[in-house]
Amino acid sequence: MTNPAPAASPTNESTAQPWFRQLNGYHWLVLTVSTMAWAFDCLSQQIFNLTRKPAMDALTDAPAKADFFGPLSTTALLVGWATGGIIFGILGDRIGRAKTLTIMIVCYSVSTGICGLSMGPWDYIIYCFFTGVGAGGIFPVACTLVAESLPDRARPQALGMVQTFSALGNISAGAISLGFVALLASGVISTHWRWMFSVGIVPSLLAIIVARRLREPEAWKRAVAEGKARKAGLGELFSDRRWRRNAIVGLLLAASGVVGLWGIGVFSNDLTQFIIGDRYDKQQCSVGEGKKDLLFVVMAIHSPDTLAEAKKSTITPRQLLGSDPENKAKDAERLYKAALDLDKNDIKVSADGVIASLRESDSKLLTSIDLDRLTTALAIPTSKEPISDHIARIVDRQKARNIEVLRWAAWTLICFNIGAFFGMYAFARVTQSIGRRPTFAIFFTIAMVTTALTFSCMKEMPRDLWMVALMGGAQLSVFGGYAIYFPELFPTRLRSTGMSFCYNVGRYVAAIGPLSLAVLKPSLVKQVGDPVLAFRYAGVTMCSCFLVGLVALLFAPETKGQPLPE
Repeated sequence: MTNPAPAASPTNESTAQPWFRQLNGYHWLVLTVSTMAWAFDCLSQQIFNLTRKPAMDALTDAPAKADFFGPLSTTALLVGWATGGIIFGILGDRIGRAKTLTIMIVCYSVSTGICGLSMGPWDYIIYCFFTGVGAGGIFPVACTLVAESLPDRARPQALGMVQTFSALGNISAGAISLGFVALLASGVISTHWRWMFSVGIVPSLLAIIVARRLREPEAWKRAVAEGKARKAGLGELFSDRRWRRNAIVGLLLAASGVVGLWGIGVFSNDLTQFIIGDRYDKQQCSVGEGKKDLLFVVMAIHSPDTLAEAKKSTITPRQLLGSDPENKAKDAERLYKAALDLDKNDIKVSADGVIASLRESDSKLLTSIDLDRLTTALAIPTSKEPISDHIARIVDRQKARNIEVLRWAAWTLICFNIGAFFGMYAFARVTQSIGRRPTFAIFFTIAMVTTALTFSCMKEMPRDLWMVALMGGAQLSVFGGYAIYFPELFPTRLRSTGMSFCYNVGRYVAAIGPLSLAVLKPSLVKQVGDPVLAFRYAGVTMCSCFLVGLVALLFAPETKGQPLPE
């Protein structure tokens, strides 16, 4: 099968036809495979977003460490994404779109699967980086392949379809997660996040179709014959004033949207998990679970044998609840962590030793009143229940909590991407009517408003899921614009390179977003005292990133109705 030559300018008869009637069988193959490649890439991304928090909780031993390594893993993914995107973008111009697409699909699918084998936070971060390297160039290379293979009149709608249907990959991640949550609840599997990553290997099968069926576009073949493809690179991109300006404008537009999504939007899933987890913990505290946890800790501290049995369980200090209905008095967590630290350092564990350790290590956080309360707590008579009953109770409670949190996290992702589907579809329709620049301006503004609304007002589930859908539609709408607009900014010999530069250098900028969120949150926690409230304030503050896109539009060329540059 050969790749058809580029379509000529549309006749009056073809202009009257719907865009999809202009496509032949091979056009549909290119469009379908490219859409699937990008959808599977998005599936891999959302597997990461769904599993980031539970993975960090499992791979670290303290909430503060999980809060640090979670954003750091996102940054590693984005840096890898940007690095791979630029490398593979240039490679797409030099060795061909289809060949490069094959290599990337294998790379990101295998790396995603390996993430499930992580043993600690640092190797998890390394695997995330290599997943990003493989996934980075899929979007620009797939869009370039579609843009150069399909007729000009069908190009904007087809590219909009590539991005719009990426939401199905995102939604599939949520549906798959719900399936694994059901298996976890029934006891078939013991860990959710590791099994989720195993799904990431599936897209590698698509590479076989790409390698065997797709051909390089005729426009790229002509560029190769004329010797232009060998020159493709960032040097040539920036040697021409027109392409240099377009690259910088595209970079700013992409950075605005990518920071908005990866620096703020994807953490709406974490916000949901905070809300649901906090609600569940308070419900358990209201029925006395926190007081029972304190009895468990007292038993462990007063008896070496009991402590040894507790250590063999999967119980961690963070899983223990406060003895008050609001779950604010973390006495059991604090005492158990101090006891484990003493035991780890081969120091005899006793009530006096634990209090002395807390007085030394947490002197800035604990008042004399707090220390008196903890001392009194350790004098409570031990529980009549055996330690094994307490361990079973806490383990069962934590499993039920994880299932509840994971279920709502999956539904949050699904709602976010249902909104994304309609947002990207809306962008494609609106931009055909009023042009690229005004459409970007409208949707950047909506994204800024809806993101601030969601992070400040989302408090109850399922009541507030509409906010998540609205934010997803607004944030992802501009990504539909990137698929349409970026191929129109660069000539054939530099199209993959130019798109990769815009989209992936934008990711380097976006990598600062999660770190900024991680830095903002602790400082805000000190001011407001509530980690969830601090998380909300940090998210709202970072909405200013959408202003960068609005400013960049002042210098952006309008490309509506124009053929691709040659």
